[in-house]
Amino acid sequence: MNILMSGASGLVGSHLKTMFSEQQYAVTALGRDDFSGSTEAMAQKVSQADIVIHLAGAPIIARWTKAHKKAIYHSRIDTTHMLVQAIELAVKKPQMLISTSAVGIYADGAVNTEKDAHLAEGFLSEVCQRWEAEALAARPYTKVAIFRFGIILARDGGALKQMLPPFKLGLGGPIAGGKQGFSWIHIDDLLKANRFVIDRKADGIFNLTAPQITDNALFTKELGAALNRPAVMPVPAFGLRLAYGEGASSLTTGQKVLPERLLNEGFEFSYPDLKKAFGDLIS
Repeated sequence: MNILMSGASGLVGSHLKTMFSEQQYAVTALGRDDFSGSTEAMAQKVSQADIVIHLAGAPIIARWTKAHKKAIYHSRIDTTHMLVQAIELAVKKPQMLISTSAVGIYADGAVNTEKDAHLAEGFLSEVCQRWEAEALAARPYTKVAIFRFGIILARDGGALKQMLPPFKLGLGGPIAGGKQGFSWIHIDDLLKANRFVIDRKADGIFNLTAPQITDNALFTKELGAALNRPAVMPVPAFGLRLAYGEGASSLTTGQKVLPERLLNEGFEFSYPDLKKAFGDLIS
């Protein structure tokens, strides 16, 4: 099987490349040169692919200057639009497109599933909604699966790697009171979910989160317990706003999300709760 992947050098992409290589799949990376080139050239690459996976996007946790907000938007919307155009032009269509989104599309407060969704207002949700709409435009040509990622927990990158140093020093604690949702997924379960959806050629929306309703306070408590350290040093919202400006909203708000579709279709999580996840990741 041939996989064409954008964002292949990132945390998720690098793990997916390793997994696919172990399964003897051929992986071709789409880079910045491809997205700055012609749609016709990209269509030639798409014609060689069985599965297209789109992961590209500028980082969210950053200071949201006007320029960075444009980068967040265009690195997702424009690249997805071009990729869908390439699929339309491709002589041989891929079997499916897997496009990334995020649980930031949902509002905090209520528990969200794919069917019972409460969409948020604001920049991040608007980006996710437009991002998904661009990907779904490929449906006349191929199956489309959209993965709404929760916070990805891995040893070698992402949020956990940034959190560990202060927590190991006993300086960790809840963010902005800790009541906001904190939906997460272990990197191994994320990889399994990719295999699961590809094997079944399942399309539509999938929440890629663990089946445990978690808020930030519970997450920090469990992380502190796993490290045998106190986790009582609060991170005030105003401090984050000083550091990140409007971008602080990505940390001070959150979502409570359940992976209803994966569960209903028989997916089994290896790490369904934080104790098991931290037991594996912190050893």
